[in-house]
Amino acid sequence: MDIKDLRNKKILVLGLSTTGFAAAKFLLRAGADCYLSDSKKYEENSDEFKKAEFLRKNGAKLEFGGHTEEFMQNAEFCVLSPSIPPESEVLALLDKLNIPYFSDLELAYLLKPENTKIITITGTNGKTTTTILVSHILGLKFFAPAAGNVGVSPLDYLCPENNKIPDFLVIEASSYQLHYTKAFAPDMAVFCNLTPDHINWHKNIENYFYDKAKMYDRMDENRHAILNLNDSRVKNIKTNAVLHFFALEDKYDELLKTGQKAHSSYIKDGGIYYGGELIINTCDVPIVGNHNLQNVMCAIISAKIAGLDNNAIKEGIMSFKAPKHRCELITTRNSISYYNDSKATNPEASIVAIGAFEGKKVSLIAGGRDKNTSLDEFSKLIKEKIDKVVLIGEAAERFNNALKEAGFNNIVFADTLEDAINKAEAENPDVVLFSPACASFDMFKNYEVRGDAFRDYVLSR
Repeated sequence: MDIKDLRNKKILVLGLSTTGFAAAKFLLRAGADCYLSDSKKYEENSDEFKKAEFLRKNGAKLEFGGHTEEFMQNAEFCVLSPSIPPESEVLALLDKLNIPYFSDLELAYLLKPENTKIITITGTNGKTTTTILVSHILGLKFFAPAAGNVGVSPLDYLCPENNKIPDFLVIEASSYQLHYTKAFAPDMAVFCNLTPDHINWHKNIENYFYDKAKMYDRMDENRHAILNLNDSRVKNIKTNAVLHFFALEDKYDELLKTGQKAHSSYIKDGGIYYGGELIINTCDVPIVGNHNLQNVMCAIISAKIAGLDNNAIKEGIMSFKAPKHRCELITTRNSISYYNDSKATNPEASIVAIGAFEGKKVSLIAGGRDKNTSLDEFSKLIKEKIDKVVLIGEAAERFNNALKEAGFNNIVFADTLEDAINKAEAENPDVVLFSPACASFDMFKNYEVRGDAFRDYVLSR
């Protein structure tokens, strides 16, 4: 498909999300006859209303409050907002009308210039940090913007008026986006890890894994699969792509048995290696925890495939700062370090953060809107590694019960996030870690607003 093929064609967009808005803008700039349909109605002066008015002024046809057959019929194809569930009535209507549908990832893949390479980062935890880190390192030599689930559609970098074509598009890909792909086959595909998440949408973890892994089926021997040897599901993905593994030190012997050492990154004797070459010592990595060492190894492999030398890669790692809300060091005051991990919206993500502070006295702030996933491993790790837990939000009572059942009793409750911070720092821990293990919607609009509230209060005193 060529961008020129879109001119004067009726193209449908479902949903005025970040993805839908970006897709509609792209299609209008490409000269398409863009129709956008959304099941919701938006209040005047809301952000969505303003987006709709912008699209209308630039020639888009819009309908709100439902999806009608008359509005949708005769479209060439449809770009979906990826959160639309597979069993939605609107998808049944698209099938009835014989309108193909897919995500913005698929459209970007079909339309990208031949010389633009796509690097996809997927997994349950660590995707954003890895995406931004890969973009940061490659940016020392190439134009390699981060896109996808980081908040910027890859289509924004493919607009017809753009004079600068990306050398690489580094795309954080959600399971929702990947579910709605049929041809998408990136040049490099990183799979960070897999733990249960979005199960309500996917119905079970097998479907969740399949949607993330199916792109590897389409990758040929000219492409590169970058897989986590510490993850039992991920390491066994079948693909025709060149295999690269990343491995913590406990998997070094297993890495040798794969025969892929020359193509892989691993930790050995306090250093991070690629093949037989030391890239950086773990003590020089500026982001904390084994999970971030895995993120760094993903970035090293991607950068080596792209052709960067070891000095440039080390420079890129050492100059990197953790993204907002992801185990982000806010400040150290009176010997207490305050970490904002608001992005940890499930227990598995918090488990990763908790494991990053070995040997430290840690006060953990957790709670919010419960996702009702198992708290067994979360509670067990807290008993082993956490000094005190401060609970907030709707989930506080269930978390309290689970922690006490695991034998952990140093628990206090707080009515507000500010109150929680005060109580967490009261006994002079080494670390105050805000890693909620819950969604934010009981008290905040989203995890970003929640994390900003944590940062602002910590810095205000």
